[in-house]
Amino acid sequence: MAEIAVDAKGKSLYVSNRGDDSIALFKINKVDGTLSFVERVASGGKAPRHFALDPSGKWLLAANQESGNIQLFRVDAENGRLTPSSHLGNIVSPVCIVFVPIK
Repeated sequence: MAEIAVDAKGKSLYVSNRGDDSIALFKINKVDGTLSFVERVASGGKAPRHFALDPSGKWLLAANQESGNIQLFRVDAENGRLTPSSHLGNIVSPVCIVFVPIK
């Protein structure tokens, strides 16, 4: 495991797994906080060191450190499931994704 994040609505918890190069999704029970496994998707590279949800909540970007790429996933607004989209390559050891607000 490398990163854990909860979506802005508090409905979905995401975890990156460097062991099997994946991102796992769990649904959060609003009543008691328990987690239910939903899915595990390939991170699109090797060693997903960090990932981040964009401020709109529509996208998740995973930094795959050992394969030198960032995988972009579309986030389903209803259930939080991830669908691979673009693949940004040729990035030397990406380890962190940060969104900077533009003023």
